[in-house]
Amino acid sequence: MPHLLAAAATPADLFAAREQMALSLGWHIILACFGVGMPALTVFAEWRGLRTGNDDYIRLAHRWAKVMGVLFAVGAVSGTILSFEMGVLWPGLMSVYGQVIGLPFALEGFAFFIEAVFLGIYLYAWDRLPPRRHVLTGLPVCVAGVASAFFVVSANSWMNQPRGFDLVNGTVTRVRPWAAMFNPAMPMETLHMILAAFMVAGFGVASVYAAGMLRGRRDRYHRLGFLVPFVTAAVVTPFQIVVGDSLARMLASHQPPKLAAIEGLNHTGSHVPISVGGVYLDGRMRYALRVPDGLSLLVGYRPGTVVQGLDDVPPADRPPINPVHLGFQSMVAIGFGLLVLGAWFALSWWRRRDLPRSRWFLRFAAVAGIASVVALEMGWVTTEVGRQPWIVWRHQRTADAVNPAPGLWAGLVAVLLVYVVLTVATVYVLNRLRTGPVGAPQEAES
Repeated sequence: MPHLLAAAATPADLFAAREQMALSLGWHIILACFGVGMPALTVFAEWRGLRTGNDDYIRLAHRWAKVMGVLFAVGAVSGTILSFEMGVLWPGLMSVYGQVIGLPFALEGFAFFIEAVFLGIYLYAWDRLPPRRHVLTGLPVCVAGVASAFFVVSANSWMNQPRGFDLVNGTVTRVRPWAAMFNPAMPMETLHMILAAFMVAGFGVASVYAAGMLRGRRDRYHRLGFLVPFVTAAVVTPFQIVVGDSLARMLASHQPPKLAAIEGLNHTGSHVPISVGGVYLDGRMRYALRVPDGLSLLVGYRPGTVVQGLDDVPPADRPPINPVHLGFQSMVAIGFGLLVLGAWFALSWWRRRDLPRSRWFLRFAAVAGIASVVALEMGWVTTEVGRQPWIVWRHQRTADAVNPAPGLWAGLVAVLLVYVVLTVATVYVLNRLRTGPVGAPQEAES
């Protein structure tokens, strides 16, 4: 069946399908990050408000709960679109391997329902339950959000390291769903994504209050609104860099062509330098700062470590180099920039128990939210484009999985229009929430 699909699909259809999937994933993943991170921020703020009697924490929890509800509703729409696209755009993947990767998608469905039920209770029972019991209703939302991310990314990690089945004459046999879900890439890839979600939610929420403080709103409410999410994201950032390094190191043994594309490495060898910046032109990396033996040291902790280059990969099996290289470089550069920003804050807090006095700190904090989203998107570009031309690593090409039906461009245009409308509507509602009065989520605003 995959070969029949490949024979009917045109390059234009394949391109349209890939662009549509990239658009949907790139849009939905931002909301998914807030779905993972914001419940924890909100429940923590409410818990601190009850514990300390500080009403500013409760006001923050009220505000963030409303935002959380809006983002969850919009994320449910984009998530549903993605679910349909898996079957409509990639029937070759789902018809052959759907039985292998069905388990994490089914468990993600359970996590989603738990999240939806308890989010409804949390939003609409604010003044109808005793305060401490109400806080407890928020905990399942926190757990279910993280679980959803875990299950979905475990399916993606399987696409990078497929396990849990045998292929006999092109037919999938002996399916082992748990082995498929707990594939070698799963631990690091899921942890990397969950930490990224807390960074995006933390820096994203903090950036709103940093912008307000730059406009002179430096009351305790705005300071707490900045401190809680910013400290959360700043604490997570160094762990994220360590996990990201481990994930990149694992590519040397599990997906060497992706690592070669990340570095623009043409030839296999030892004493391989690491490239910082630069662009791949005319068959080689240009304008990059090279650290001697850097890549060999990072991969194997010694200069003599051999790193596989693109010359060991058939040309038809090589991923596009510049998108992968530039995506990885951008993600790493932003990650270290956010690390420096967090260290700046930590040093000031250690010395004076206060924010840095320079307005430049708040300016950088105000753009940290957008920067973290850019890093998130660049990370996904590295992961997804670096796996090409395989949709299932070394088992099924992307071209073999695409829907052979003509007219996929129409679907791309329709989805693009849907996301334009969703973006405008979401920004409008969030701006109304930002400027509106603060009250419990179920209360009507005057």
